[in-house]
Formats: sequence, C-alpha cells, structure tokens
Amino acid sequence: MKIDRQPYRPFFRRFKDYKLDKMQQAFRDAEQADPAEISDDLFEFAGHDIMDAERIGYSNYSYWRSTFQVFFKKKVSVFLLAFLVALLAFTFIQPLLPNQKDPYRVYNDEAGKTLMNVQPNEEFWFGTNNIGQDIWSRIWSGTRTSLFIGLCVAMSNNIIGIVLGSIWGYARKWDKLFTEVYNLFDNIPYTVLRMLLMYIMRPSLKTMIIVMVLTGWIGMSKYIRNLILIYRDREFNLASRCLGTPSRRIIIKNILPQLISVIMLQTALAIPEAIGAEVFLTYIGLGLPVSIPSLGNLINEGRRVMLVASQRYQLLYPVLVVSAITISFYALGNAFADASDPRNHR
Repeated sequence: MKIDRQPYRPFFRRFKDYKLDKMQQAFRDAEQADPAEISDDLFEFAGHDIMDAERIGYSNYSYWRSTFQVFFKKKVSVFLLAFLVALLAFTFIQPLLPNQKDPYRVYNDEAGKTLMNVQPNEEFWFGTNNIGQDIWSRIWSGTRTSLFIGLCVAMSNNIIGIVLGSIWGYARKWDKLFTEVYNLFDNIPYTVLRMLLMYIMRPSLKTMIIVMVLTGWIGMSKYIRNLILIYRDREFNLASRCLGTPSRRIIIKNILPQLISVIMLQTALAIPEAIGAEVFLTYIGLGLPVSIPSLGNLINEGRRVMLVASQRYQLLYPVLVVSAITISFYALGNAFADASDPRNHR
C-alpha cells in the first residue's frame, strides 16, 4: 500500500528544527559556563596502551610470502614447477648416473660394424643416429647446451633491457636518442640480422649467445620503458622528487617493484624463446657446429631422415624435449606472474 507522505512533512520539518535549536542552546550554555563550576568528576582519562597501539598498527603482510602462497594454492602451478625442476635436475645429473653412454662416441658391435640407425632397445634407449652415436645421451647433452644458451641470453637481455628501458622511460632528455636507436634496430628483421651475424662470425657457442643478446634486449627495453611511463608521474613519485630523492632511488625503490610480475613473466618467456631461436638457426644450417650437441643439431639431424618411417624416432625425441621445456617455462611464467601481482593478494 502506498502511503502519502505529504501531510507528514511539516511535522518532520518542525522536529528537525527543534533538535537543531536544542543543540545550539547546548553549545551556547557550554560557552557561557564558568570553568570553575565544571566538576572534574564529569571527566575521566582515556587509557592508552602502547602495546595495543603497535598491535593495531602492525601488518604482517609480506609481498614474497603472499606471492608464494597464491602460487602454491594452484595445483597446476605446483605440478609445472615440480616437473620443470625434475627435468632440469635430471638434465644435469644424467652424466653422473650409472650405465650412461658417451654422447660423442661412435658405437660398434662385436664384429666392428658401426651401429647406425639402431631402433630404441634396452641398450640404446632412444636408438642411435646415422653414425652410431647414442641419441639418449646426446639429447641430454644437447639440452644442457640449449639451456645454457637460454639462461645466458635471458639474463643478459633482462639486465640490459631493464637498465636501458629504465633510463629511456624516466629520463626525458634521453628519450629522443633511445627512440632513434630503437627504430634503427627494430626496422631490421631480427631473424635476418641473426642469420647475417652468424654467417659473418665464426659459428660457436659464444657467437650464438652474442648474436642473440645483440637483438634480444630491444623488446625488453621498449616494454619496460612503456611501463615506466605509466608510473613515472604518479603522485608518490612526484612527492619523492619534491623531497629531493635521487632518480636512481626512485626507479629502484618506487617504480621497479611495481613491475616485478611483468619482469618475471618476460624472464620466463625469454628462456624458451632463446632455445627456439637456437633450434631455428641450427635447423637452417647457421647454428652451432655439428660437433657440439644441441637440441637444434639433433632436430636438424632428425629432419634429414624424417621421411624414413623406421628412423623418425631421431626427430621425435628431440622435438618432445624441446616442447616440454618451452611449454613448461611459458605456463610457469604466466602462473608466477599472476601470483606476483599484488592485486591477487589478500
């Protein structure tokens, strides 16, 4: 039932005016009262406990503890971490295990005949290649080589990219110079540049790392620069500059902690990207020498016999290892980036 409030409005208006008059009268009486007539019994001191004050103002929030709590709550993240740790650990301890074969040795039978293209069996778990080398041991030796390349390239790209990207995004006077340098490198296709450098320089493990680092920092620096532009003129940074805080401290203490999730994600993605680049360059014949086992060399060797049905295992096993490493790093990087985002913390 709808009630008409119009007749009651004058009553509520008079009631509000009455309360307002009473309050004003009370304030006037308090101002005109003699302080000597006010008894101390009307007042009592409020208690103050220092320990209670510290207990109320204290927060036990820890960024990294909250990050790991969010990360380990997801079973998929835990599984990916356990799988990747087990895979990397086995890669490096594999030569120390018993009954492991030499990845460089050519194996012969009792009659002296080279064991070429032997199918996987109890002795050669992944078979042998076309010159009689054990594919099992060569895969793990090549995985160590590719992981070493990936880790070196990822760390170098991140360090160079974060430093140059921070200067590029924060120092306005360097913006034009860095932009021109970026445009110069960015307009050259990375793949073509890497192919030219690998063709000009002597192919080796050191050359591979240098070639990837020369082009890998560009994307990271651009990404960091764009993110720093977002946080550069925030209120807390303006206040820090007004207080005379050095630019280096503002970047390290105020801005970069906001980008931890992004940096961790880019680091996790840089490793499989470097491994994929090494595989591609070796696949087209411009990578590491054949004498150095790597996943790229193994895939290139398997590509030559992929049309022979009985020898396709030489391509299958290296591809499976590369896929497992790259997918694990990618998924784990995304999971850790989500966990390190403070907005996902409680």
